[in-house]
Amino acid sequence: MRVPASSNSNSGGKNLVVYDEPTSVLGLRRSPTPTTVEEKPLVSAASGGDNQFPSDDHAMRSMDWDSIMRELELDDDSTPNLKPNFPPPAHFAVVDPPLPVFPDQLNPAEYGYDSNSNNGGGGGFDIIEDLIRVVDCVDSDELQHAHVILSRLNQRLRSPAGRPLLRAAFYFKEALGSLLSGSNRNQNRLTSWTEIVERIRAIKEFSGISPIPLFSHFTANQAILDSLHQSSSPFAHIVDFEIGFGGQYASLMREIAEKSSATGGFLRVTAVVPEESAVETRLVKENLVQFAADLKTRFQIDFVLMRTFEMLSFKAIRFVEGERTVVLISPVIFRRLNGISSFVNDLRRVSPNVVVFVDSEGWNGISGAGSFQREFVSGFEFYTMVLESLDAAAPSGDLVKKIIEGFVLRPKIAAAVEAAAVNKRQGGGEMTWREAFCAAGMRMVPLSQFVDFQAECLVEKAQVRGFHVAKRQGELVLCWHGRPLVATSAWRF
Repeated sequence: MRVPASSNSNSGGKNLVVYDEPTSVLGLRRSPTPTTVEEKPLVSAASGGDNQFPSDDHAMRSMDWDSIMRELELDDDSTPNLKPNFPPPAHFAVVDPPLPVFPDQLNPAEYGYDSNSNNGGGGGFDIIEDLIRVVDCVDSDELQHAHVILSRLNQRLRSPAGRPLLRAAFYFKEALGSLLSGSNRNQNRLTSWTEIVERIRAIKEFSGISPIPLFSHFTANQAILDSLHQSSSPFAHIVDFEIGFGGQYASLMREIAEKSSATGGFLRVTAVVPEESAVETRLVKENLVQFAADLKTRFQIDFVLMRTFEMLSFKAIRFVEGERTVVLISPVIFRRLNGISSFVNDLRRVSPNVVVFVDSEGWNGISGAGSFQREFVSGFEFYTMVLESLDAAAPSGDLVKKIIEGFVLRPKIAAAVEAAAVNKRQGGGEMTWREAFCAAGMRMVPLSQFVDFQAECLVEKAQVRGFHVAKRQGELVLCWHGRPLVATSAWRF
């Protein structure tokens, strides 16, 4: 049942930081004529540089990062600078062909490996074959054999070093080991402020050298804004199933504040969060409330525990009459719930004005409908591509790259492996998210030309050869050498 809309603002909170990105690509600082990567090495997020995105200092002034680093004993010379810097521009390409589908099995030649090689130092494709054997053992419940193969892999893959394929193999080997030992659930839990600061730093650095995070934020935010602008109501409610540290809402609030200055807008966010993220949840609330107060924007944020949502579904969320409702989802929600179909059917009863789906985990095509092996192989290839793009963006041996891998990619890989295993235990056969959307009567709505323009400008600024923007079946897709990394789409009932 909806209750009358309220315009009370929530402006309390402490002076904590919102790691922020530019409000829109149109507001990015102009840079000189780009040079090729060969002519001028890429400036990493840790090294600074003259020609970079603006760091939105307004969102950074409220926290003394140097003091925090000293308190956490993270201010040694080996620790990169935490100020958010962004790379200069470079050439980009926009293509519009059909995108290739991930193969069921990996091709070693595509990654520069000889499938007959067996050199323990550099590694060969036989390591990947052993990983797939472990997956097959899990599929057939031959767990003792799986442990034996993993023990052998532990001797050969002692650290995440070498080419992207081998680093991906290490993280997936590690995730399989955690799955067999039952410790996967602890992979994403941040138990100390040190870990939280490291995770925030990793996210900021990732946004500084790669267009992947900002592509997700910009496209989702603009899809949300396009929907809100179609309504005369000044009240907006976003239901977010993967809020993270909430930094993407800084730019969204600024846009809403600028466009609602005459009428006075009110933004309300309901975030569905896992139980293990209690500490981050408190940080998110304090940050966003303080940021909204600085902007003089009326803002409110509420949290619903995932366990509560699993029991009550959308009845656990308060909807207000007169608000324009946007639901922002990603594959994370599907891996936490028992079925995609039941979630979408409950979503239909809510009848939001728009549903924005951001797939940044390579779920296109299978998304819960494949076997454990198929999803494992697809995930392995996807994160190998992400690591390849990271190598192209960061200098070899750069500490920033290790931080990103350890605090951003490693937890995502662990969660992806666990989700594939859970789907296997549940018998698989679940329809894909796209099939579930269409079966529930949802239709895709085209993203605005401004979303396209923002995405193209963002990739232009990245100065990493290989990234380009494509359109596929109504989605806007960020690609790495023709392969999808992030896909954003908008849907309505």
